[in-house]
Amino acid sequence: MMINNILINKGISRLKRIMPMFILLLFVIPISAQDSPAIHTEVDTTYIKIGEQVQWTVTVDIDSTDQVVFPEGQTFSPLETVEAFATDTTRKKDRLTLLKIYALTQFDSGAYKLPAQRIEINGTGYMTDSMMINVATIPVDTLNQKMHDIKPLINVEKSNIGLWKYLIIAILILLILGGLIYWFVLRKKPLTEEEKVALLPPYDRALLELKKLEHSRYLIQDEYKEYYSELTSIVRSYLEEDAHVTALESTTGQLIEKLELLKDAGQLKLDDDTIKQFQQILQTADLVKFAKNKPSTLVAEQDRKLVEQIVVKTHDALPEPTEEELLEQAEYQEELERKAKKKKIKIAIISVIAILLIGITISGIKFGFGYLKDTVLGHPTKELLEGEWVRSSYGFPPIQLETPQVMARQEVKLPPEAKAAIADIQAFGYTSPVGLFSVGTTSITLNQQDAETDFEKTIEQILSNFESQGAKNIITKQEAFYTISGVKGLKVFGNGEFSIPGSNELIDGEYTVLLFGGKGFQQYVILTWLEDDTYAQEIVDRILASVEVKTE
Repeated sequence: MMINNILINKGISRLKRIMPMFILLLFVIPISAQDSPAIHTEVDTTYIKIGEQVQWTVTVDIDSTDQVVFPEGQTFSPLETVEAFATDTTRKKDRLTLLKIYALTQFDSGAYKLPAQRIEINGTGYMTDSMMINVATIPVDTLNQKMHDIKPLINVEKSNIGLWKYLIIAILILLILGGLIYWFVLRKKPLTEEEKVALLPPYDRALLELKKLEHSRYLIQDEYKEYYSELTSIVRSYLEEDAHVTALESTTGQLIEKLELLKDAGQLKLDDDTIKQFQQILQTADLVKFAKNKPSTLVAEQDRKLVEQIVVKTHDALPEPTEEELLEQAEYQEELERKAKKKKIKIAIISVIAILLIGITISGIKFGFGYLKDTVLGHPTKELLEGEWVRSSYGFPPIQLETPQVMARQEVKLPPEAKAAIADIQAFGYTSPVGLFSVGTTSITLNQQDAETDFEKTIEQILSNFESQGAKNIITKQEAFYTISGVKGLKVFGNGEFSIPGSNELIDGEYTVLLFGGKGFQQYVILTWLEDDTYAQEIVDRILASVEVKTE
């Protein structure tokens, strides 16, 4: 009895030491759980008809101080956002439960992936789970409709409306570019007054500028420095252009000395009085410009008249140009015109190239350079994707699907050992002449109507056919597959190295096989395509979303 009491007392004392730690854990664990947000999403249905709405609900359990940002806009593509309802908030102690509902829809039948959405909590993004939404066509009552024979397939010439549309747009763009280049570059623009004056001969231009100086307001406003600066600039420019004297950079003394040398050499027939008058005018101008001398208005006007006479006398004193000089001047003018024309053509070419490069760059950034290249140069699977698709039923039991081209019937010869089990086999297929893309359907009817479908043997046979055609390193995965109407099948998919027809070269490719069946029959769809062909991947996704089978 004493021993039991001792053991009990020891157990109680040990429990007393452990209990505070256990109680502390009871408080610590709930607190840490409250600090982490909880996100839950659900949809009210995964099957809708065209135009119906599915409600996607997201529930966020957070602390009362947390900041939450829900998705906004069309972030649910390929599903369309009809309405984002107001957030419903429920408080429980220091926790908040936020409920947000989005109404989504789709107007085309198929299986669509509701993408994962980003919910931002205190600046940290949390991604929700993605879901599959099946959109079914509205059922049509065929029981009360008259039945007609299936019409035979007819060949329809491919429409060139799209090609003509792009061609017309390209022609309009080129016409607009050509008009802009002509108007701003090649067009002979009307000359401005300054340009007209600049094209005048030096003698006529000097007289015209002296007339303008006569009617200027320099003298009225006591701007003698500007008046004499322009006066000497006019006469110096004339002497440099017409008499070929370096007058603009010469001092007064140097310029007079050069004129006297030309007179003595007989190249300029000016009298001494004219040269002296010119010297006096230049000296007066120097005093006005540098010594701030201010002559009378009468003297200033008289100096302008004397300069005009000097220009006239100089022009008359110059020898007449020879025929060779006139010819050189004509050739020089033609050379200037040729250079100007070449410059305009060069500017036009550079402008066109720049516009094209800018257009290509903008289009490449917006659509992707690979897509742009494929659009301009062409791509076999891109043309299939953007062409006119055909929806039809193939074989019996029928397989209905949408394809970029009508599939042709394939002749299948059954080996003798297979005829005992198979009553009928109907195969249809299409193979792109370029690349690896192909699509095919097969419908098999068994002799025994109650025979169960063995998918495993079919899969082994399909993979064996791949290998017999040269395929290697085939990787296989499996998952359940549902059609638009909810028919369950098996999806076998993967990748490998496939051989190109007519070549020993192996290329990386992907494949998908859909298998359906029931008692006495079996159906399957096979697709193959290049691994990095994004257009082919879009084709495959569209075909898979359109598959429908009859199970009875």
